[in-house]
Amino acid sequence: KQYMEGYKEYHPDFCYLFNSYYNTVGERTLRAERGNITRPGVDEVFAYRRYVDENMNQYLSNNIPADVQKLVQLGMNHEQQHQELFITDLKYALGHNPIFPVYKDDYNLLKDHNTGNGFVHIDEGIYEIGFEGDEFCYDNELGRHKVYLHTFDISKALVTNGEYIEFIQAGGYKNFNYWLDEGWAWVNENNARSPMYWHNINGEWLYYTLAGLQKIAPDAILGHISYYEANAFATWKGMRLPTEFEWEVASEQLDWGKRWEWTNSAYLPYPGFSIAAGAVGEYNGKFMVNQMVLRGASVATSEGHSRKTYRNFFHPHYQWQFSGIRLVK
Repeated sequence: KQYMEGYKEYHPDFCYLFNSYYNTVGERTLRAERGNITRPGVDEVFAYRRYVDENMNQYLSNNIPADVQKLVQLGMNHEQQHQELFITDLKYALGHNPIFPVYKDDYNLLKDHNTGNGFVHIDEGIYEIGFEGDEFCYDNELGRHKVYLHTFDISKALVTNGEYIEFIQAGGYKNFNYWLDEGWAWVNENNARSPMYWHNINGEWLYYTLAGLQKIAPDAILGHISYYEANAFATWKGMRLPTEFEWEVASEQLDWGKRWEWTNSAYLPYPGFSIAAGAVGEYNGKFMVNQMVLRGASVATSEGHSRKTYRNFFHPHYQWQFSGIRLVK
């Protein structure tokens, strides 16, 4: 409405209703209380979508300023993020239903396998990190800078379900020595004994997928793991998680894109990072606290959305994303 003359909002209350965290936009509900808000019906949501699409198409049919083009591109990439979040949120809702409803018969997104084995060796040295070029990227990828890395070897394969079952059977959730202090507190507070959506029924491991409850394939890639669990597993194996810089340097030699991969790096700004003015400034910078970086992409990520410099981030206890583990030694 700021840029399109004569634009009228579809509904005067929708800005408040759908404002997730942008203080610049206006009043909003508390994050912890979002689930208490009664939402519009499906038909009205689709009508709202059509209204916005029609107005956007009309606006974009004209020559628009370069700065607005960048905002539109940011908005499109932001929508792609929420397309993935829609899938993970849908699975979270259905996965906590005791009858394990089927969303689609052929929609098991956890059946993919590794394509490589062994390790990639990276020599010590000084490497450049961060986005470079004229294409789109998020502001948290900017501030290209040099880092010094010690020699390391990074696994070509992600951890599989079978490998993680070995961790469980070895008492991984019962031994505090494998866990960070906050992670061990999380284990006990939540009585955690396995990854999200896993169920041990009559001695057999099954997991909920959007295709319903299915037997766990031991050689398929592990998913829905928290940073705490990833770090504990790595400790148990006598290895560690990569830093986000190690991951980026090695990425061209890795087959990535099946899981968001936890790194051992806190989500912090790169050198020279600055918060933009206005609502855009609330997009990344204010979240740079108490979160860990994930690299790569997942089976639910829009094609072409991610890149080797992409920095995803979540709190360390979150499991509901399609997250996985890659080890370093």
